Amino acid sequence: MARVAGIKDVARQAGVSVGTVSNVINRPEAVLPETRARVLAAIEDLGYVRSESARQLRAGRSRIMALLVLDMGNPFFVDVARGAERAARQAGLGVMVCNSGQSPAEEAEYLGLFAEQRVCGVLVTPADATGHNLESFSRHRIPYVLVDRVASGTGTCAVSVDDVRGGALAVGHLISAGHRSVAYVSGPGDLHQIRDRRTGALSALAEAGLEPEALVEIPSDRLDVAAGRDAGARLLGLVPRPTAVFCANDLLALGVLQALYAAGVRVPQDIAIVGYDDIEFAAAAAVPLTSVRQPAVVMGRMAAELLLEEADDDGHHEHRSVVLQPELVVRASSSTPR
Repeated sequence: MARVAGIKDVARQAGVSVGTVSNVINRPEAVLPETRARVLAAIEDLGYVRSESARQLRAGRSRIMALLVLDMGNPFFVDVARGAERAARQAGLGVMVCNSGQSPAEEAEYLGLFAEQRVCGVLVTPADATGHNLESFSRHRIPYVLVDRVASGTGTCAVSVDDVRGGALAVGHLISAGHRSVAYVSGPGDLHQIRDRRTGALSALAEAGLEPEALVEIPSDRLDVAAGRDAGARLLGLVPRPTAVFCANDLLALGVLQALYAAGVRVPQDIAIVGYDDIEFAAAAAVPLTSVRQPAVVMGRMAAELLLEEADDDGHHEHRSVVLQPELVVRASSSTPR
């Protein structure tokens, strides 16, 4: 394998000092035009690419923004990443996307890596409910912004969605269609979104004069399609069986839909379904899925913009917690009145 050309090779071929090559790269206006042209020709001829890592060590900060999410297999987080990447690119930065897999241990490892790489900042959806990982990370004085999380205090910026409102929209819609017994397919209990969506569902029941028992929870330790199929099988075994189901995200809802379809249960005639997130696949399902839409791209963009503000802090940055509003998108999976 051929040796990669370095800055000394460029200097040697151009007949100049290493400092002159560095000036051509970083301060071209400080170099005579004929010298600059000679150095640029040598760079092109040798295929030289400057060492960004070395530059970062000298500057003390990289041009990379890190994004750490719970599950990159979930299209919701892909949309969050898209929004963050757009804002970062406009600022001349790149985005390093990592997946914690909902594991606090993996989250801690990635945060350590970000500190080693001296990233300019981190967007994070925490996996560690205790906050210990972020407390340890904050010692490195690298700014971070919480994504899809409500900040517990005033020490950091956060961008989230009003999940209580989202849960109320979902179950309120089912109640208005005539349903009086609703299953809630939830997810890991340590995720505040899951609890908030349940709180919203219960508030919709209370507003309609229904007892909390009208919401039958079917717990799940994951938020994927396979977990949804398992929840769907448990739903089919309930006696009496709820006439509607609200799922904590669309992947669960798609799994429930698959289980019902395989059992010959009609949607929405026998059981109505509402999901959450409104991922792209929701509208493309065999029975298009009613869902509570989260503005994921906007969430990612706003979080990145808050991070950029803090990274450029001149001593006047004020932490902000932005709460976005969800929107109910009604499709065929819940559209038939009872």
